[in-house]
Amino acid sequence: MIRNTRMKRFSIVSVVATVGALVFSTLPAQAADPGLSAKEIVLGYSGPLTGSAGQVYGKLPGAMKAYFDHINANGGVYGRKIKLVVRDDKYLPTLAATQTTNLVLNDKVFALVGALGTATHSKAYVAASLAKKNVPDLFVNTGFSGFANKAKYPTTFTILPSYAMEAKIMAKFIKDTPTLAPQASFLIAQDDEFGVDGVNGFKLAGHTFAAPATLYPQGGLSAALAEGALTKLSAVPGKPVLVLFGTTDSTATILKAAEKLSLVSKFTWIAGSVGGDANTLLALGVKPATINGALAASFFPDAKDATDSYVSEFMKINTKYNSGVSFDNVVLQGMNSAMLTVQSLRAAGKNLTRTGLIKAIESKGADFASAGLVPLNFSGSSRVGYNGYWFGQLNEKGELKPFGGKLAIYTTDSASTSAPTASSYERKPVPKNGVPTNS
Repeated sequence: MIRNTRMKRFSIVSVVATVGALVFSTLPAQAADPGLSAKEIVLGYSGPLTGSAGQVYGKLPGAMKAYFDHINANGGVYGRKIKLVVRDDKYLPTLAATQTTNLVLNDKVFALVGALGTATHSKAYVAASLAKKNVPDLFVNTGFSGFANKAKYPTTFTILPSYAMEAKIMAKFIKDTPTLAPQASFLIAQDDEFGVDGVNGFKLAGHTFAAPATLYPQGGLSAALAEGALTKLSAVPGKPVLVLFGTTDSTATILKAAEKLSLVSKFTWIAGSVGGDANTLLALGVKPATINGALAASFFPDAKDATDSYVSEFMKINTKYNSGVSFDNVVLQGMNSAMLTVQSLRAAGKNLTRTGLIKAIESKGADFASAGLVPLNFSGSSRVGYNGYWFGQLNEKGELKPFGGKLAIYTTDSASTSAPTASSYERKPVPKNGVPTNS
């Protein structure tokens, strides 16, 4: 009797367990975020590969891919290899919206990295519903301060110091430099978020230009317009300070116009960090003698400085995985963003999710190793990357040397009227063989 009762109980328990197992086996497993598998992480990039902007920035995705290839050859990220899907948006906002949507819906990327351009990416962010789909939007290549607005761009992390920060530091540099301060200063800038951010930064700094800014539409600076602006300014007495706040192709157009008009020596040239890449200026036909003595802002070491540990390591990777592509500031920027991306993926852990990746950058991103000579500012309340600059003077070889012979770094913010402050920041050593361990 006891034995029969036990057998009945055992049978009932077995049936219940079997039924329960059947029920659980019919429930769907929790789906991984798109772009993830046991062996792969798929990332996406939209930017110009062709057109005038492609001449300057077309190297960016190749540099990122080269670094990811290096990581893949060294075990990947917790055993996962990184795949980068690249789409050409020709630096056109409407096409950027289409291509970014394609990356999310068709290529099913896990995250975006290094998207380039203010007008292009702001339109793409909305069109591809990146916020709604919780797609991490890593290290966008634009200094537009609006992208740091977490409420409006909840999945975005900036990398470049904002144009407003740059303008504030430029204003201080002009004010504090005895050869520049007495001269009239003028601004030639893009008539978009880029230029407007810069104009606002100069206003915050209390800097007054001698005339209203000369503004031109994105991609619309012709040789004739540049020549007209320079001819008008050539009548100003002394050696006016001319600030060029645009992309490198626009800076090249202005400098070549100055060559044609024999006005190179008339002005003191200050190129912004975006437009002051000497290697690209030379490649676009600007004469070495023209850039010699020009001033430029940077937050990186000079890409020609092979004595810099980060530059040296990235040069090795570029030679091995990006054969035939000359190393310059664009390649440096691409590899640095890729290194930050690898650290972000590692910080998110082996159980990788989009939400986990975003939280990892917020909690740990400020401590990532990077080539930048100024601090990273990621936190739970800040999506701001770098926040400072140093000023250098170019020589005929395109090398940017610290102005006055000493590296002076200044940091600031995008909004307040407080003056930039000197920084004693010291970056972390480059990871061994360029492979981060996040230790």
